[in-house]
Amino acid sequence: MATRLGLGLPQMRQYDIGRDVPAVAKAAEEIGYESLWVFERVLFPTPVTQGLYGIDGLPWPEQYRSVADPLVSLTLAAAATERARLGTSVLVAPLHLPFQLARTLGTLDAVSGGRVVAGLGTGWSHDEYAAQGLAPFERRGAVLDETLDVCRAVWGPDPVAYEGEWTRIAPSAVGPKPARPIPVHLPANGPRSARRLVERADGWMPVAMGASQLAESWKQLQDLAATTGRERPIAVTVRANATYSPEPYEGDGRRPFQGSVEQIVEDLAAHVEATGIEEFFLELQGQTRDAQELTDVAAAVYEAARAAGV
Repeated sequence: MATRLGLGLPQMRQYDIGRDVPAVAKAAEEIGYESLWVFERVLFPTPVTQGLYGIDGLPWPEQYRSVADPLVSLTLAAAATERARLGTSVLVAPLHLPFQLARTLGTLDAVSGGRVVAGLGTGWSHDEYAAQGLAPFERRGAVLDETLDVCRAVWGPDPVAYEGEWTRIAPSAVGPKPARPIPVHLPANGPRSARRLVERADGWMPVAMGASQLAESWKQLQDLAATTGRERPIAVTVRANATYSPEPYEGDGRRPFQGSVEQIVEDLAAHVEATGIEEFFLELQGQTRDAQELTDVAAAVYEAARAAGV
């Protein structure tokens, strides 16, 4: 069975969002990509007060100075496509009102014919929490838990009723309903988040940081699922953050998915072989100059992956 491949949509500052998102989405579906993905970054502190991912001294990419809203971007993609699933990797759930987020995702699923995959996380930027967070950064896990509760309620049968710490819904009709149960995918970056995933989510959304590391993390998650008695399988979609260059990367220190089309595909094949995971999506937009180059590189990667048996 061929690996299911997805593509990250163009949201960064070098793209014309209104033109390029639907164009790339349509082209990706025609190439053969089965899913389209967006991510969330709401601001770029100047001066930067915290390193990327919370790591001291790690600079933020310049492209993060302007990142289009993920749900607006995904709506543009939905209107331009017919089959591709529409995923978030990830929405920072505590930066949204749970009820509003649940309604927006439900509506998008309804109008797209049941194509949404809700990847949710807790984020890492203190500045984003200060500007937009529903609660302090320290309460991020509790907000995510309430968001999951509210989504299940809002997407379920009427009347919808809920009372939590931040959300109160009087018995109400809330629509439109999703076309089908929206799958929720979560990261698992620590023991608490892994247990939340096993107990509450449909799938896992890791980042590919190396074939052996991904394989070990997947085994640990499966072992946890077995010990907790989870019976249904865990769906997995791996995010591969690629650093594309027209020429092969030479020398020591090459990171996974860094380099030419051929090197990116070699890494993809290695991750598939090591893990047995059947779905990956490629984030290629960071180093491509415009939508045409992104489309061309995405086509070359797809063709090379299929030729390699991936």
